[in-house]
Amino acid sequence: MTDPMPTSLQRRTVLQAASVGAVGVSPALRALVHAQGSDAPEKKEIRIGIIALTDCASVVMASVLGLDKKHGVSIMVSKEASWAGVRDKLVNGELDFAHVLYGLVYGVHLGTAGPKKDMAVLMGLNRNGQAITLSKALADKGAVDGPALARLMAKERREYIFAGTFPTGTHAMWMHYWLAAAGIDPVSGAKLITVPPPQMVANMRVGNMDGFCVGEPWNHRAIMDGIGITANTTQDIWKDHPEKVLGCTADFVKKYPNTTRAVMMAVLEAGRWIDASLSNKMKMAETVAQKSFINTSADAINQRILGRYQNGLGKTWDDPNHMKFFDDGAVNFPYLSDGMWFLTQHKRWGLLKEHPDYLGVAGQINQIELYRSVAGAMKISAPKDPMRTSKFIDGVVWDGKEPAKYADSFKIRA
Repeated sequence: MTDPMPTSLQRRTVLQAASVGAVGVSPALRALVHAQGSDAPEKKEIRIGIIALTDCASVVMASVLGLDKKHGVSIMVSKEASWAGVRDKLVNGELDFAHVLYGLVYGVHLGTAGPKKDMAVLMGLNRNGQAITLSKALADKGAVDGPALARLMAKERREYIFAGTFPTGTHAMWMHYWLAAAGIDPVSGAKLITVPPPQMVANMRVGNMDGFCVGEPWNHRAIMDGIGITANTTQDIWKDHPEKVLGCTADFVKKYPNTTRAVMMAVLEAGRWIDASLSNKMKMAETVAQKSFINTSADAINQRILGRYQNGLGKTWDDPNHMKFFDDGAVNFPYLSDGMWFLTQHKRWGLLKEHPDYLGVAGQINQIELYRSVAGAMKISAPKDPMRTSKFIDGVVWDGKEPAKYADSFKIRA
């Protein structure tokens, strides 16, 4: 039996292999380079929580396509029942990462959405692709958009019930903003309840709410089932808005930095794959429609991910601002101004009693430099400015400047 390779010679061989690249290097030696390199993932088996929504797709496809293994980790996708469940399992460590609502991460970090825990937004998972659905019963009375709904509510004067998916989450904020833009006070003039996404259609079918805001495929499913209509898409409210993010605790990033990078790379690569072609999108729809992920028909998913919309009232259109998962990397950069916007709305609606340090909090949560490092390694472009400017459905512009003044500027607020 030959003696083991001396440590110094072993290190030199590893360095030589690393310097010349993988060409001509044996699989065993490549494995040795990887294992001894500082970039090896510290934790190999990873549990990522998802909710049954189309925008979980890049997490699912990272696992299904084997992109996780390519980056040295093994992703186990865990389908969760509600966003509250996702929150609890992230906080207590049952989940390592999650496909999660942007505003949920901020709510946990500040303690406004349950237990307080330092959190991290690693990257965006998708833009656009949610909607406001109103019941067919309201549509039959002429309430097919915000202004028409406001007129009907002023005339009928009963309690109107609308649903979001989590108190500090994106859907609750889109619903609040949309109602207020139509002149409806969502706090004093309506009742807002929380319903898990997969339960929205069933609840509307039995008359538990007048409208809801949720991700796909549940808005299109309501149309297919003849119980709801699409009043507005969320890209109508804010074009290219952030939606779900890849989130985890701040402790996880500190303890497992290489694992975090590996998971980000796998999910980024999956998002790039989805957006690359029509056939990839169709394959994705067939995959995520399965019972273990969304549990619906591929037909409920595949139209809106291609931008083919109908409102349930005979109108059809092609929307260029449909759900995207990569879009040359524009989707994934965690802009500080995006996170700050959710804080302004949390303050607007009384979820925060005082103005927070908007920029400071966003800087703590959004892992800008980590994202830039990962994107750079993958040759994905990232913007230099962590702020961006957006115009909303009511004509109001948000640019990340003077957030306290912005939050207090709305006529309708808590």
